[in-house]
Amino acid sequence: MFLVKPLSARCCSTSTSTRNLSCLTSSRTLKSLHSNLNGDDEEQEVQRVYSIIMTASSPANMAQSLTNAGVFLSNDLIDKVLKRVRFSHGNPLLALQFFYFTHQRQGFYHTPFSLDTMLYTLGRSRKFSLMWDLLADVKKKDSTLITPKTLQVVLARIANVCSVRETVDSFSKFKQFLPEFGTPCFNGLLRTLCQEKSMSDARNVYHSLKHKFKPDLQTFNVLLSGWKSSEEAEEFFEEMRNMGVQPDIVSYNSLIDVYCKDKRLDKAYSVYSKMLEEDVSPDVITYTSIIGGLGLVGQPDKAVRILKEMHEYGCYPDVAAYNATIRNFCIAKRFGEAYRLLDEMVNKDVMPNATTYNLFFRCFYWSNDLGSSWSLYQRMMRTGCLPNTQTCMFLIRLMKRQEKVEMALALWDDMIEKDFGAYVLVSDVLFDLLCDMGKLEELERCFLQMIAKGQKPSNVSFKRLKVLMELANRHQALQNISEKMLIFVPSSAEKVDSTTMFLN
Repeated sequence: MFLVKPLSARCCSTSTSTRNLSCLTSSRTLKSLHSNLNGDDEEQEVQRVYSIIMTASSPANMAQSLTNAGVFLSNDLIDKVLKRVRFSHGNPLLALQFFYFTHQRQGFYHTPFSLDTMLYTLGRSRKFSLMWDLLADVKKKDSTLITPKTLQVVLARIANVCSVRETVDSFSKFKQFLPEFGTPCFNGLLRTLCQEKSMSDARNVYHSLKHKFKPDLQTFNVLLSGWKSSEEAEEFFEEMRNMGVQPDIVSYNSLIDVYCKDKRLDKAYSVYSKMLEEDVSPDVITYTSIIGGLGLVGQPDKAVRILKEMHEYGCYPDVAAYNATIRNFCIAKRFGEAYRLLDEMVNKDVMPNATTYNLFFRCFYWSNDLGSSWSLYQRMMRTGCLPNTQTCMFLIRLMKRQEKVEMALALWDDMIEKDFGAYVLVSDVLFDLLCDMGKLEELERCFLQMIAKGQKPSNVSFKRLKVLMELANRHQALQNISEKMLIFVPSSAEKVDSTTMFLN
């Protein structure tokens, strides 16, 4: 083995803590009833509230429906409802009405999670003015909900569609919302630029603002984490040392990762040895990067040996480590070894995730292998691993390419039943397939299912359905769908300023 065994190897672990805020009432009876709900009941409550929100015709109608429903709107329930809005791409304005409905209630305080989720949903829809209005309203009631993480949520959505200058201006604007606006906030800005813009943008902003904020270890770890050029990563690593900032496991892992991605394995091994000299024990991330690097230079078998021998170094392979190894074999088209590793994961209680399966689906998609894709999808569902949007898109596009209507409808029915994937993205491909094949009854059913989920079919799909139904003289069915689509027509209440939604 080419790696030197560390004297005191260990795997890093992190722990998180959550902050519990007060609920609508301190009644022990209500809390007890809520906490005793089983998982199915809780899921039904979330779906019930979500449906009320997404089908409300006005703020007053939503408020009345929620009151009549008699649902206990706890912090936990609200968090889950807003999370569902986010991941199902629900109407952000209706979600904001719900947020204000609970926000205005006497003695109630949202969680930071609810605020950040709401801001993310608004930002994704480019409702930037409403984001700032919401922050101002929340600050008046409970400024502690606004954290450096909130700053990152806001900046990420702005940076996604706006210029670097506008992002930095928004960063400066955020000063009014945080009592302490220091290095952690600066690090949040740099992280956003690394993720949403480019490392060059992050580097330039770092050099222009580093005299106003004192860079710390986290600053350099953020900057080191995204470089594709090993030369530029080395530059920041050297600046960090010159400033007297001691590298940690994250710093070294970032440098090893960039060397591996740059196919400079000799440099990666050199950093690994340096870690041991400084008594910084490599962790599972270190070995995962090296495994990925070996795959890039065409040595998947050597990567498997590292996976097997990690135990000797005090580490146990996790999902990411297995995924990196499986990816190597998928790239090499050696699916037998890849499937063997998939079985090994399960046998060792390292449960595959959607990313694991997508490594296979990507290869099957490009090789037009629907049979293998469908078998793997069925295996995935049997094991309880729900597909993500990428999985669904690989499958539905392949099904459309081969005109497999029954398979496509089975995938859609699973999505409706188990609530996974992005309906908006998948439906466009599915509806095209159904239209091409003249499956109007199935098309009508899927349209109605999507509307019932509070999801708006695209205008292109609706126009095509309308033409086909008119040609088939299915005027009653078309009228029914058209009436149901009216819930997505913006009401006058949705056009008003956010501060007047429930406060007038």
